[in-house]
Amino acid sequence: MTYTVAVRELCEFTAKQGDLDLRFTPAPTALEGMAGHAVAASRRGAGYRAEVPLSGSYQALQVRGRADGYDPAQQRIDEVKTFKGRLDRQPASHRHLHWAQAKVYGWLLCAQEQLARIDVALVYFDIGSQQETVFTERCSADDLRQHFEAQCERFLAWAEAQVAHRAARDAALAALAFPFGAFRTGQRPLAEAVYKAATAGRCLLAQAPTGIGKTVGTLFPLLKAAPAQQIDKLFFLAAKTSGRPLALDALERIRAGLPGLPLRVLELVARDKACEHPDKACHGESCPLARGFYDRLPAARAAAVAQCATGGAALHQAGVRTVALRHQVCPYYLSQELARWADVVVGDYNYYFDLGGLLHGLAQANGWRTALLVDEAHNLVDRGRKMFSAELHPATLAEARRSPGATRHAPVKKALDKVRRAWVALDKECDKAHSGTYTVLEAFPGKLLAALQQCGSALGEHFAEHPTEPDAALQAFYFDALHLVRMAELLDAHSMVDLTPPPAVQGKAARPGDSVVCIRNVVPAPFLQPRLAAARTSTLFSATLLPAHYHADLLGLPADHLWIDVESPFHARQLQVQVARHISTRFAHRTASLAPIAALMAQQFRARPGNYLAFFSSYDYLQQMAALLAQQHPEVPHWCQSRRMLEAEQRAFLDRFTESSQGIAFAVLGGAFAEGIDLPGPRLIGAFLATLGLPQINPVNEQIRARMQALFGAGYDYAYLYPGLHKVVQAAGRVIRTPSDEGVLHLMDDRFGQAQVRALLPAWWGA
Repeated sequence: MTYTVAVRELCEFTAKQGDLDLRFTPAPTALEGMAGHAVAASRRGAGYRAEVPLSGSYQALQVRGRADGYDPAQQRIDEVKTFKGRLDRQPASHRHLHWAQAKVYGWLLCAQEQLARIDVALVYFDIGSQQETVFTERCSADDLRQHFEAQCERFLAWAEAQVAHRAARDAALAALAFPFGAFRTGQRPLAEAVYKAATAGRCLLAQAPTGIGKTVGTLFPLLKAAPAQQIDKLFFLAAKTSGRPLALDALERIRAGLPGLPLRVLELVARDKACEHPDKACHGESCPLARGFYDRLPAARAAAVAQCATGGAALHQAGVRTVALRHQVCPYYLSQELARWADVVVGDYNYYFDLGGLLHGLAQANGWRTALLVDEAHNLVDRGRKMFSAELHPATLAEARRSPGATRHAPVKKALDKVRRAWVALDKECDKAHSGTYTVLEAFPGKLLAALQQCGSALGEHFAEHPTEPDAALQAFYFDALHLVRMAELLDAHSMVDLTPPPAVQGKAARPGDSVVCIRNVVPAPFLQPRLAAARTSTLFSATLLPAHYHADLLGLPADHLWIDVESPFHARQLQVQVARHISTRFAHRTASLAPIAALMAQQFRARPGNYLAFFSSYDYLQQMAALLAQQHPEVPHWCQSRRMLEAEQRAFLDRFTESSQGIAFAVLGGAFAEGIDLPGPRLIGAFLATLGLPQINPVNEQIRARMQALFGAGYDYAYLYPGLHKVVQAAGRVIRTPSDEGVLHLMDDRFGQAQVRALLPAWWGA
């Protein structure tokens, strides 16, 4: 059995050295890089061959890649690198890596073309000036072969170990048995659907009720399918932090069912959660864990993988940290390196779906066959919209214009001032046409876009010229502007451009240039669809995926995707669903709703004391309700969710739900306590929902409704009804968690009695 590796991955493993250095230096965007490569290729002779596929082998190692270009007339192979700034400030370690890649390509070409010698050229293409700097080295085929074999030798031990690991992993997975003996009700049909989708290479949308064990019920069948389907990696993607521990626990239970199962499980966490020195910059002159990172990485990497084989949890966050600190390397970047060697990676959505997602990038570079599990997939609509939206705030520009970079350097100030002038002119034009109201534009304003593009180039040159002058305000604006420009280049019917004027302050009208400029993604499907298509198989699962066509439309599911709605193991007798048809929680009726809601909650608490959750549409509504309950029914204990609660405060909120405690906890629908929490048995015996969860009617949401109407013919449903009721069902799902649970659910709004609304509620409620 051979192990296949891309040239870039081979050299990044064998030729990186020295410090981890993440001091900001501007780099070309992907589009700029492709354009630069195209320009360089166009300047060559008529016989020049661009993008030359190459491959070769050494013992059990198969190396493949695509050389940037080859000129047969000159017998010269080019490795083209686009850059911004000054080439003379390029770290020596970068040049060393580039030469290593170029010479590997050189040998593969010599072997393919039967050449005795060749010129190997590093072509550095300056994106700003469009000029090339070329370094050429005349190499014999024998020298290039020796270089190639030296890189392969350094990698071969890992490759052979990986081949052995893969064989052992697949053999063990083929013999894997379900860890709990018997499936729960509903768990088997879910597992069967996931397995069949994997074997057919299809995408599955799976609605399955809370409490049946969806995490194990999706992980187990995908692991079973992996050997026959030659799955290299399984990515478990979670919407929120709370989803990762559930997946990791499920994987540990699966491992426990087959002691010695050689399965490497890696947890990826956010950088701010893993950083050991948040007060230091990410380079060797500042952070001790960045100093000599690549020199110590091989030993740390080997220790992590070895510990995983023996300890089982070494690649979880705590395990990676232990290994990293023992070897004095950064835990966050060690975990990113380990993604290449893990079998299962558990992380946030953005690691795969974001435009720069690490896992998708690695999968594409290495040609991995991947399987996706998207947890709580109803969240992917909103998360996708946020990933593919971009905003520019006037305060960010103002801070950049006051920054040291702008005050000390005239070209920076000039570029920022030009953006400001274009912004002011745009606001004046829109104010004249729309009287300073929220405005949707037909396209991104050309003059502002040009100013942002020119400013981006100027700032890129500035950062390259002054790498030792950190300027947080200037960098913040630069990144926001880059993202906005990138999304403007990708603008289509899936997104809209809008300007939101600031509210008047003390009766004074807003000034021109103070609007928020936004490219607002409405339908993330065009961005998500290629990521789903890149996987061998994918399963998106949640307890709230009705109607299925809504999610298929907005998430970009393939036309031949599969659908399953798993029957609930729960029964109507377990949950008393009561609709308060005499109450309206519409905004105009909020004040009038307070007293009857307080009376209903107090009555329920007296009839059956215990722990309850009460959900409201906003903090203001929640606080009014809590104050009235305390005044009119002081005998009813209660506690409240507050704005921007820290993790410790959230834990304290949940810790009050014990088997012997009593009280009503007030929370906001769609917040931290509306999904992803587990309070079985007497810890939670009921819930009150004083809202349908419908998004607020405002100019932005009305524009989204209009866009949905134009695209799908169901504007109100897509913009308001479906998103709101998804939150309702998720929140209500906190009550019944096991087959033995019993509880009560009060739906406190007359609209819950409407047939259209009832059709979107779980059938087993019997509402």
